[in-house]
Amino acid sequence: MRDLFTALGLVLVLEGVLWALFPDGMKKAAALALALDSRQLRLMGLAAAVLGVLLVWLVRRALMVP
Repeated sequence: MRDLFTALGLVLVLEGVLWALFPDGMKKAAALALALDSRQLRLMGLAAAVLGVLLVWLVRRALMVP
C-alpha cells in the first residue's frame, strides 16, 4: 500500500512540475486531447498503462537481490 501512495505522489509531482514549467504547452496538450477521438485516447491510455506496468516490472526485477 505504501508503494501505491508513493507512486500516486510521484504522479502528482510530475504533473505539477509540468504545469508549473510549461503552462502554455500543457494547455496545448489538453486542447489536442480534446480534439482526439475517444477511441484514440483510450488506446493511448492503455498503451501508457501497459508501458508503466512493464517499467515497474523491469525495475523491480532488476533491483531484486539474487
